[in-house]
Amino acid sequence: MRIFENSTRQSAWPPLNVFELPKPWVEQAVRSLRFCNTLLDSVFYDTPGLSSALAERELPTINAGDKPPSRIVNFDALTDPEGSLLLIDATTEPYVHRYKDVEAFLASPHEESQRVQIATITGVGSSALGSAAFAWDISAALKQPVLAIVPGYGLADVLQQSLGGWFGFGLHNYLQSKSLIQAGLASVAPQTASIGRALSASAPDAATIQGGPVFRTGSGSSDVLHALMEHRQAPFKLLVGHSKGALQIGNAILSLPAESTKDLKVVTLGCPIAKNVDGVDYFQYLGLFDALGQLNMWGHWPTTWTRTWHSTNPQLPPAMDAGELTAKAKPDMFVAQNVVPLRGRKQRTAAVTR
Repeated sequence: MRIFENSTRQSAWPPLNVFELPKPWVEQAVRSLRFCNTLLDSVFYDTPGLSSALAERELPTINAGDKPPSRIVNFDALTDPEGSLLLIDATTEPYVHRYKDVEAFLASPHEESQRVQIATITGVGSSALGSAAFAWDISAALKQPVLAIVPGYGLADVLQQSLGGWFGFGLHNYLQSKSLIQAGLASVAPQTASIGRALSASAPDAATIQGGPVFRTGSGSSDVLHALMEHRQAPFKLLVGHSKGALQIGNAILSLPAESTKDLKVVTLGCPIAKNVDGVDYFQYLGLFDALGQLNMWGHWPTTWTRTWHSTNPQLPPAMDAGELTAKAKPDMFVAQNVVPLRGRKQRTAAVTR
């Protein structure tokens, strides 16, 4: 449901400038907190595995004296508060394509951006590194490109986390607290509200208040996914969400036209969501030892209980295997063929496209 509509531009309200905070100060504070969340990403996502996989694949290029094709594992990417779209393909160089504009992605003439059928969203405050690691696991298992929607990180995220957003993301989703905080910021300090919102603001028909971006579907990631599903010529066929990312997927698809969700599959890890969209197949996993996921399930039971906790990082067992669980959830598209060891994990089934 579209809650906010565009209202008066910021320039027509000069008195609002008195509420604005100095942008460099806010950006530096947000970058610092974003970096802290990046460190936490290593708990919930296989960021060491991503780094080693990219290093291994880029070694021939580096030895040849050329620039490595993937630049996602750098300090700027780890602290950048702005969201992005990362097209991850674990099988094809340059492995990572980065888009900072939704309309630019929709208009991209490149074949890889047009044929991608899988999109992912990660949990609270995840950085580009955590989002890429989660998508990489799925791409490596399914042998298909995956679009990772990297959440933007602004002042509304800081305030939500300070109110327990890490542990009560189910409650905050129900109350739509992030939307309310963002709308309040946009009303009194639109420039400050714009920090971390460049990606969602680039979506078609993005909503604003006094020139400051606000959310239509609960969060920036939901708005981005909603816009992609609505405006792509070929809608995604598989959406995978971990933790709060599962809730954001649920919000994004809730108000889509039926043709955009036809034959859609949704896989959730660590947070079951309501099955309230007709024509969508839900495959939901929750760990027996996942207290965080169980705290936020709100009566929505998983399809399968796993002997895991909330993490997908195999170095912190018993962790969910995002790639394998996603492949198991889609027997109509992916079929097991052989067993291969991946990055120090126990041997597991590698799925490939028919």
